Amino acid sequence: MSFKKSQELYNKGLENLVGAVNSPVRAFASVGGNPLFIKSAKGSKITDVDNNSYIDLVLSYGPMILGHRHKKVEKAIRKALKKGYSFGASTKGEIKLAKIVCDAFPGMDKVRFVNSGTEAVLSGIRLARAYTGKDKIIKFAGCYHGHQDALLVAAGSGLATLSLPGSKGVPEGAVKNTLIANYNDLESVKAHFEAHDDIAGVILEPIAGNMGVVTPQDDFLKELKEYVNSKGALLIIDEVMTGFRSKFGGAQEVLGVEADITCLGKVIGGGFPVGAYGARNEIMETVAPLGGMYQAGTLSGNPIAMAAGISTLTELKKQNPYEKFNEIAQIIEVFLLESAKKHGVEITVNRFGSMINPFFTNKKVINFEDAQTSDTKKYATFFWEMIKNGVFLPPSQFEAWFLSSALTEKDIQEIANAIDKSMEAVSKM
Repeated sequence: MSFKKSQELYNKGLENLVGAVNSPVRAFASVGGNPLFIKSAKGSKITDVDNNSYIDLVLSYGPMILGHRHKKVEKAIRKALKKGYSFGASTKGEIKLAKIVCDAFPGMDKVRFVNSGTEAVLSGIRLARAYTGKDKIIKFAGCYHGHQDALLVAAGSGLATLSLPGSKGVPEGAVKNTLIANYNDLESVKAHFEAHDDIAGVILEPIAGNMGVVTPQDDFLKELKEYVNSKGALLIIDEVMTGFRSKFGGAQEVLGVEADITCLGKVIGGGFPVGAYGARNEIMETVAPLGGMYQAGTLSGNPIAMAAGISTLTELKKQNPYEKFNEIAQIIEVFLLESAKKHGVEITVNRFGSMINPFFTNKKVINFEDAQTSDTKKYATFFWEMIKNGVFLPPSQFEAWFLSSALTEKDIQEIANAIDKSMEAVSKM
């Protein structure tokens, strides 16, 4: 398998792009080797500039839930393009997508569209502070909520991959109101509330996807919600990654908890840059022009993105692929565990709905500390062997794999074969 053209583009990109990329994980820093440059995708497959084709389990980190270039989504986009690209004014599509999203989340009466998950979270936190009149926010180690200053601490994913504890350029004052708790550990949250009386809210991913897939244990989320509200604070659930991936709506309903503020992105834009935050009326009426919390964006509610989102969610509801996602994820889990046992490799596999990934550790992974016990060198070997065998994975141990409804029985068998060959390679390290 040749990566010559990707190497050439990487070298060329170094001249005018930072590290030849626009998002650090694309540089393949944690897995080594040559970053891949992609030229096209269709259905379950993605193709690089050297014409190597892969079954795609990255899916643009989640939004391509129907697979790439679904015919109905593409038709909707083409139709919208003929009417104009951006107006800086309201459109009917915003109202239509807002209703679809609000109807899918019982605790959401109103929503505000923005341009990214990072922007959604930034705005959601500002809203929690505005509504409560308090300043401090609790986040969990290993949960990533975008690259805003206040939350770029103990953030998992790219930061963990690059072995950075935070980020240069973030002033001390920007994080002074950010408190860190341990995922799946309610006592660590209570300790902060006992020490501070100005906590506006607690934010978390309901299913962590940026320290690998990590799920809440027992009644952690339900007890967290009850406790946080009892202290006059809000629970902010970041469903940028999980929204519409475990059911039509959010992971909240599956897990039996209702956020005070929900942040969304990815799937609701069908591959276009979209984010959103929403809540019940009394909270959302704090947002301008109804209230005093200001947030704005020229491209928010972009008509092309709205068309892609409406079409994606309409088709997703029609397909209702969630039971099938669970079946496929279970099959892949079995492939991983059986192959690892066959080749004498220690792994733990976590999954939730259409999200799954292995950790190269014998430890049960329920928080960021556990995730960091994974042998990232083994993952790097596994990653490249999967690439060579035609399966495109995230170039980081600390990222979830995603499933699309475009996967075929043949794809699943090819994934199984690739896993077995890749585990064999790991066993020889």
